Amino acid sequence: MKTFLLIELLFIVCALYTGCFGQKVESDINKRPNIIFIMSDDHAQRAISAYDSTLIQTPNIDRIANEGALFTNSFVTNSICAPSRAVMLTGKFSHVNGKKDNLDTFDGSQQTFPKILQENGYTTAVIGKWHLKSTPQGFDYYDILIGQGEYYQPRFVSERDTTVVEGYVTDIITDKAIEFIEGRKQGEPFCLLYHHKAPHRPWMPNVKDLGMYNNVDLPIPASFLDEYDGRIAAKEADMRIDDMYLSFDLKLHKRSYKEETGTGGNANFKPERNWEATYARLTPEQKRLWDAHYDTINDNFKQANLSDKALSKWKLQRYLKDYLRCIKSVDDNICRLLEYLDATGLAKNTIVVYTSDQGFYLGEHGWFDKRFMYEQSMRTPLMVRYPNRIEAGTKVDKLVQNIDYAPTLLEYAGVDVPIDMQGLSLTKVVAGKPIKDWRKELYYHYYEYPDGWHSVKKHYGVRSDRYKLIHFYDDVDSWELYDLLKDPDEINNLFNDRKYKRTQAQMMSALRRLQQQYGDTITVNN
Repeated sequence: MKTFLLIELLFIVCALYTGCFGQKVESDINKRPNIIFIMSDDHAQRAISAYDSTLIQTPNIDRIANEGALFTNSFVTNSICAPSRAVMLTGKFSHVNGKKDNLDTFDGSQQTFPKILQENGYTTAVIGKWHLKSTPQGFDYYDILIGQGEYYQPRFVSERDTTVVEGYVTDIITDKAIEFIEGRKQGEPFCLLYHHKAPHRPWMPNVKDLGMYNNVDLPIPASFLDEYDGRIAAKEADMRIDDMYLSFDLKLHKRSYKEETGTGGNANFKPERNWEATYARLTPEQKRLWDAHYDTINDNFKQANLSDKALSKWKLQRYLKDYLRCIKSVDDNICRLLEYLDATGLAKNTIVVYTSDQGFYLGEHGWFDKRFMYEQSMRTPLMVRYPNRIEAGTKVDKLVQNIDYAPTLLEYAGVDVPIDMQGLSLTKVVAGKPIKDWRKELYYHYYEYPDGWHSVKKHYGVRSDRYKLIHFYDDVDSWELYDLLKDPDEINNLFNDRKYKRTQAQMMSALRRLQQQYGDTITVNN
């Protein structure tokens, strides 16, 4: 009998050690947490069902929130891809870390949280989108996309070489992420930046997801036909869905339209040539599946000869469906990663963060893209799972910003947070502990004008829990004030409205205080 019990006990231990997929199950001996920081590109909050279920179901991204914390008031400091990544790495505003727009090169020699973790015994890696122009520093391993990266047969750069990998980029990035975790040095905690290209423009879905949303009309935002009354900068921006490239954005071949009419945000871009090169990356089998889906739609478009509102609505539906199909692949691949963590026993002591480099317009104000301080692009998804420290189902409504990521992860790792980081650690906020004097306003500053894309004018501003003050400057001097409670779509500019005179003065005062606090030297004129 004793022999039988001993054999049974050994069998159970062996089963726990090998895991359900024949992989080693790692025990929670090392108390320093592993960190997996997942960042997608241009993922709007409204396109995650944990925030809003009207457009898409994202059960695997939602799982991170359901088993951890969901931040309902998460924002960026500068709504554009590369600067947002620099803020995430450094915990500092763009004017401090030096990466103000996509044209700047990130100074990799400066302090970043992966460098600090590396110096404190962490194995560090970045896989997927980097987009900072300089070579990654502070990482034991990197395997990154060139520039924005390609959806199909993407090119990757590592310390060893440059390779072209056949397949779909979201799948490939996940393969590489799991391979890194499996091959890392055992016994050391790791920090992995797992960064997706999707759902960035030109929104090319995986061929297996092309049938998603067939014969479905997606809801049109209330502000889709916004005429930008009282908002000079909004009126002059070139980011309307109406002005998307017929070729590069909407994936029409020349036979389906008379001429390319889209301005697309950049007069120097060659949309037809770039779409032809993008389409040419598909393998023969991928082209067969792609054409089987799009050719009929494109032929119907040609025959319909749409104009005005009907054309605008067709473009919106085409754009939204491709965008959401890209997110479907992100969600599927996060499922793969989470299941891998479960199978290997890593889940309990691994922090999993999901966020985006900023929000995105899904037809609100008639737009796509980001850049503006308005809600859809300033807001960004944020959820954090850490079973050892975060209670499942936690919701955080405090105002948080992407400068907070670096100090938070360092504190969870038991590493001192440098005093020059401008963000705040979120560890106590997530734990529900009382915090004196948590920030009541957020500061924002966008710089990329007149160079770059979309003609969005330079601007800075302050946001409280209810109000938002924005100043557009450089070749314009225009102020905007919004009451987000009464006007969540930010249609009615209340600047100089007598009813809001006191509020305007309070927001001006908050703006000056934050600019002084963060060391931004822009002069405020009122």
